[in-house]
Amino acid sequence: MKTRNIHKQLGFFAIAFLLLAFFSSCSNNEIVDACLEGHTYRFWGGLWHGIIAPIDFVLMLFRDDITVYAQNNNGAWYAFGFLIGSGGWGILGGKTLGKKRKRDNDY
Repeated sequence: MKTRNIHKQLGFFAIAFLLLAFFSSCSNNEIVDACLEGHTYRFWGGLWHGIIAPIDFVLMLFRDDITVYAQNNNGAWYAFGFLIGSGGWGILGGKTLGKKRKRDNDY
């Protein structure tokens, strides 16, 4: 009985994987050469873009020329700056959360 369930699960995952592979081949090819010209954003650009990411997200819903993440960046340093700027590691909220927990436990 247990092996029958395992075979069903494996069959489900195999079909899901094949469908995923099939539908991923249907995507459009984007020409990115235009994005790779001009100014390259580095760590400080990533930091700034991380800080303004919530504003960019709202504006991106209404305009096609605004994106949250810069296409023409230098890779890991830009991503690191973006993470810090967006608070992705909880650097800015970590201390206040700990203070709130202490206040809640001090009946």
